[in-house]
Amino acid sequence: MPTLPARVAARVVADADVRRTYAADAASRRSIPPADYTVVRARDLGDVVAVLEHAQATGTPVVPQGARTSRAGGASATEGCIVLNVEALDAIREVDPLEGYAVVGPGVVNARLKAELAAQGWCYGPDPASADTCTIGGNVATNAGGLCCVRYGVTADWVKALQVVLPGGAVMRTGHRTAKGVAGYDLTGLFVGSEGTLGVVTEAVVRIAPAPDPALTALATFDSLDGAVAGITALRLDRHRPALLEILDRTSLATIQQFGDYGFTADCAAALLVQADRPDHVRADLARYAELLTAAGARQVAVADDAQEADALLQGRRVMSTAFEAKGDRLAEDVCVPIARLGDFIAAVEGIARRWEVTIPVSGHGGDGNLHPSIVHDGGDPESRRRAWGAFDEIVRLALSLGGTITGEHGVGRIKVPWLELELGAAELARQRRVKAVFDPSGIMNPGTIFAREAGR
Repeated sequence: MPTLPARVAARVVADADVRRTYAADAASRRSIPPADYTVVRARDLGDVVAVLEHAQATGTPVVPQGARTSRAGGASATEGCIVLNVEALDAIREVDPLEGYAVVGPGVVNARLKAELAAQGWCYGPDPASADTCTIGGNVATNAGGLCCVRYGVTADWVKALQVVLPGGAVMRTGHRTAKGVAGYDLTGLFVGSEGTLGVVTEAVVRIAPAPDPALTALATFDSLDGAVAGITALRLDRHRPALLEILDRTSLATIQQFGDYGFTADCAAALLVQADRPDHVRADLARYAELLTAAGARQVAVADDAQEADALLQGRRVMSTAFEAKGDRLAEDVCVPIARLGDFIAAVEGIARRWEVTIPVSGHGGDGNLHPSIVHDGGDPESRRRAWGAFDEIVRLALSLGGTITGEHGVGRIKVPWLELELGAAELARQRRVKAVFDPSGIMNPGTIFAREAGR
């Protein structure tokens, strides 16, 4: 790698053991780090500019990185790259209740932003399961959603404007802080979900809203997948949708209960977790949801009486990833299908699990059709890996056959690059490559993420 400018060199991680902790994201923990990569921990906008000036001048690939919670492999080091970590850009610079926005750095942890806003009577909606560790910059990069999408939407619904550093070091701003604004193309929307392939986000202006009431939770169990989907449908069509609507299949419930007692039962086909948080209507809404779920065929609906019980039920959902990983390595899928096809999808995945002889708990955001089948396997066994990837391929194709998409919120990353053309087609894939080239003509921004790495790059 060419000699780094003094400003960049001052931010390089020299310790080999520390550097190794930045080599992989959550999708790539077992991967062997490349032999040649440099980790730079930026502390301010100037550091980011300096890195991208140097990278463009020398043709050095750059992998933007935050908290490394990515499940799609798009934040891991590649050979000869600079890993540009922006966790230290973590200031909450401004909160403007009148205009309804907050200005934050990309390193701000999602849960911290939510907590600081809540203390002032405001909220930020996106709520990934990794909220305690994931950062706003990473959420923007993948257009993260999470547990509360059924009512609050995804990151794109909350981002008003961005500051981005482009290859070569140019700083651009997108969007607006006013309530309205349609001047020019929506470049904010282009950068949200671009997975670090166009530039590096160094500031986000995010929408805020009045805080809801403390949520209460209900857990409904069903003897059939059809009943669970009927329950989801009833709540989706309700005039006041729940704040959270999660589905867990039989295998997920059993795995969580083996990990710890969170009040779940595996003696059912599926369970739904539901939350209400509408101001002044929490208990009334939750009671109505319970009636709708019972009418849909729920065997039992347990309603939390207070916030402590509600949190205990939800903790079982939040610990799910840890519970799955306690069973072995896992490929975390992230497909989205039409609500009406949820039951068909889960039933078909059960067949896929049998054919490939792997365990596949299916759970996720039932309220918006975004499911996360987790293919549990032995990553150290080549035959086990082969079966896991075979199941992964079938699940992706299944989602597309049901009218869905290959990724709902994790992003394409590097893991799903081989399947992107199945959804977009060759012509659209080529068109999107041309869009990338407008911002990154040298192809240095996160090469190999979203699109297959081109020869010589």
